[in-house]
Amino acid sequence: MATQQQSSNFKHQDRQPWYKNYMVIIFVIGMPLFVVVACLWFVYYSYQIRDSVVRDDWYMDGKTLYHDISRDKLTYDLDLRGDLKFAPNGDVTFYLNYPEESLQSGKLLNGDPLTYPDKLELSISHATDIHKDRDTILTHQSGNKYSAHVDLDATKGKYYLQVSYDGKDDWRMQDVAKLPRAEISFSPLPVFEKHS
Repeated sequence: MATQQQSSNFKHQDRQPWYKNYMVIIFVIGMPLFVVVACLWFVYYSYQIRDSVVRDDWYMDGKTLYHDISRDKLTYDLDLRGDLKFAPNGDVTFYLNYPEESLQSGKLLNGDPLTYPDKLELSISHATDIHKDRDTILTHQSGNKYSAHVDLDATKGKYYLQVSYDGKDDWRMQDVAKLPRAEISFSPLPVFEKHS
C-alpha cells in the first residue's frame, strides 16, 4: 500500500509541466541567463573605462620599448627652470627662467644665443581621465613671460604637466601635481645629477 502511494506521488510529480518546476527555472534557465547578462555588462563597462593612450616620448623598435630622455637631459644641461601660475578665471602665466650665467653672457650653457621662443607647448594630462586633459600654446608676452587660457576641471586630481619647446633646442620640463592649485615650479629632473 505504501509502495503504491509513493508510486502515485512520483507519477504526480512527473506529470507536472517543466515550466512549473522551480528547479528548472532557477538552475537550468535563470543562472545561465544571469551569467550571460553579467558578462555582457562587464564587457560594456570595461570598454567604457578603458585606459587612454600613453602620452610620452616612448617608441618601439621591434618588440623592445624605449623611452627617449634626450629632451629632459637638454633641460638639465641648459639648467632651465620655470614657474607656472594659475589664475581662478583660467588664465595661465608661465615664466621661463634661464640660469644667471646665461643671462649675463647672452648665451645658453651649450653656446647657443639666448632667446625666448615665440611659443611653448603646455600639456596638462589627468592621471586617469582623458576627458580632463588640456593642451594649449603658451604665447610669449615680454621678457620671460608667457600666457594662455586653460579651463581646468574644478575637482582636485593628479595631473602630469609638461612645458616643451619644439625648436632647434628641443627641451621639455615635467612635473606631477594635484590641480587646481595656484603655482607649480619646474626644475630639471634630479636623475641626471648622478650621470654628470
